[in-house]
Amino acid sequence: MPLTPVSASDCLARLDHYNTIIDARSEGEFALDRLPGAVNWPSLNDAERALVGTEYKQVSPFVARKRGAALVARNVATHIERHVFDKPKDWQPLVYCWRGGQRSGSLSLVLSQIGFRVQVIEGGYQAYRRAVMAALEVQPLSLRFRVVCGKTGSGKSRLLTELQAQGAQVLDLEALANHRGSVLGLVPGSPQPTQKQFDSRLWDAMRHFDPAQPVWVESESRKVGELRVPEQLIKCMRASPCVRLELPEDARVALLMADYDFFVNDVPTFCARLDALRPLRGNEVINQWQASAKSGRIESVVRELLVTHYDPVYLQSMQRNFTGFGDALRVEPENGDASTLAGVAKDLLLS
Repeated sequence: MPLTPVSASDCLARLDHYNTIIDARSEGEFALDRLPGAVNWPSLNDAERALVGTEYKQVSPFVARKRGAALVARNVATHIERHVFDKPKDWQPLVYCWRGGQRSGSLSLVLSQIGFRVQVIEGGYQAYRRAVMAALEVQPLSLRFRVVCGKTGSGKSRLLTELQAQGAQVLDLEALANHRGSVLGLVPGSPQPTQKQFDSRLWDAMRHFDPAQPVWVESESRKVGELRVPEQLIKCMRASPCVRLELPEDARVALLMADYDFFVNDVPTFCARLDALRPLRGNEVINQWQASAKSGRIESVVRELLVTHYDPVYLQSMQRNFTGFGDALRVEPENGDASTLAGVAKDLLLS
């Protein structure tokens, strides 16, 4: 059965049509980014790619191609044995590699010779990446955002969770970026995705939204941790209506102590993270906060962080950047408990 090339833009438009999306690149390339839902069947793994590349440069391209052919043939056979024997005749895979060349071509050729309807992305992952970046420039324009604002510790992420649980469309930027959006936001032992993977996650999330329904999103800045939010998305968010979530100070401190319990239990890491604030707060203040944390007074440090650092910075940023902040609907629950915010979510969806 013949192979069918498909453009990256057409591939994005019908991504859910395929039974399996196969990434024929190495495991290292796959880890950096891949099509949503893709599985990794490397034609050459990282070590094999390095070996072939070395022979290409140090011996000759001809010798390297022979080496590569043997390795690819062996790997393709292994993938067929492991993953294909149970596939029905109408199984339809999509295959891609880096540029849509030999690695995806070898695997897709064998699959087509078996009798499967195989499609290959023209231009490979590189073309997919260009198509995603182009899509991110237009996707936000078709959506109606409602922005959840609130000072640090107000329960914005928790409210998004409750909204989603009740059927609302939610774009959780912090979840997609694996970061909580502040100097303390990186979860220890859980790194952020690459920028490319973050972009893919954003595109994938937004493609599933119904433009007729609002999309709830938190009032993030241009960066979530080390990752950049696409410019068009930022512009649309900042021009959208806002809901202002206000929690009492004691409730905010309690919420942060619960949500950042890994810092409560790991004071050295907490103190090390505070070092990032030295340029803004000065050595004397940071030294005092670190000493208080080491003596067991983390709660007092959290309170000072909120009142003297986060709150002024946040309010200035919101007033400067979000046009709907001044006229925002104010919501003032007594605490950030899940049951309380579930009620807030219900009221918002009925309003």
